[in-house]
Amino acid sequence: MANKQEVKKYLSHWFQLGKKVIVGHSHQSFSPNPVIKGDRYSPEFEESWETILSLETRDCYLEGTQETIAELLTPNWEILPCGRCAMPVPIKTMGMPSTLCPCYYLSTWPNNELPQPRCPVNSQEQLTEIRDACGERSYNLMRNLS
Repeated sequence: MANKQEVKKYLSHWFQLGKKVIVGHSHQSFSPNPVIKGDRYSPEFEESWETILSLETRDCYLEGTQETIAELLTPNWEILPCGRCAMPVPIKTMGMPSTLCPCYYLSTWPNNELPQPRCPVNSQEQLTEIRDACGERSYNLMRNLS
């Protein structure tokens, strides 16, 4: 089952490639820019995400897809990497699978010369994890030498 965080990550990655979330048959859409600001999602993205959730997501879907955000939040769906471009895509765990990855409609994607869309990264946390991992390896190496 895709949880809210996975769906949020899924949308954030596609927003970074210029995709929009369409609201039903209305002319309303969401395409926040920027998506990431520093080590977190941008206020524009967070505001769009909250608005999408407040609409109860019944008629909201990512441009180029058929599944609504509400459907993705049910146990019938998982968010996994696309086999073609490694971007997050919804995969139906029960019943018929979804038809295409949204990358199908992006003629310039995948493009290995551009940075891949990503989630926010807290540099301090990452450096702490690297430091801790290096310390553990040093300890294990010293223990094996004695």
